[in-house]
Amino acid sequence: MHEKDDFSLQNFLPYLLNRAAEDSSLGFQAHYKNRYGMLRNEWRVLFHLGTYGQMTAKGIGQRAKIHKTKISRAVAKLAERRFVSRNRDEMDRRSEHLRLTPAGEAAYRDLRTHAQSYDAALAAHFTPEEAELLRSMLRRLAGIDDPFPKE
Repeated sequence: MHEKDDFSLQNFLPYLLNRAAEDSSLGFQAHYKNRYGMLRNEWRVLFHLGTYGQMTAKGIGQRAKIHKTKISRAVAKLAERRFVSRNRDEMDRRSEHLRLTPAGEAAYRDLRTHAQSYDAALAAHFTPEEAELLRSMLRRLAGIDDPFPKE
């Protein structure tokens, strides 16, 4: 005999957040994967460099919460496609300064435009006030204080 379970998976916050993240990511993934053959960590690295300018892999990892080996693979793929240039740090030979190349900047601008449209389509499911409240609550859960932080 199965006792009554009052736990609702459909209302479990981690489950809901994961489902929302997966479902909303798939639509955007189709664009960067089909257009540029990129994987998720590659577009995330590209967007960090496009947004913040020159960074190290370590800086991207701290900001994006991506493990360093995944960043290394993404940087290698982006460099192979000539989207990213890598310059060894003269003071710390273990570190590289990463920067978008002109081709990387063009890909970033294209993907950013698509991301803005995709974001607007997702936000259209809500009133403007609901969308801002959702963004605010998600930033709080993610520990992101300022949506436009300075490096």
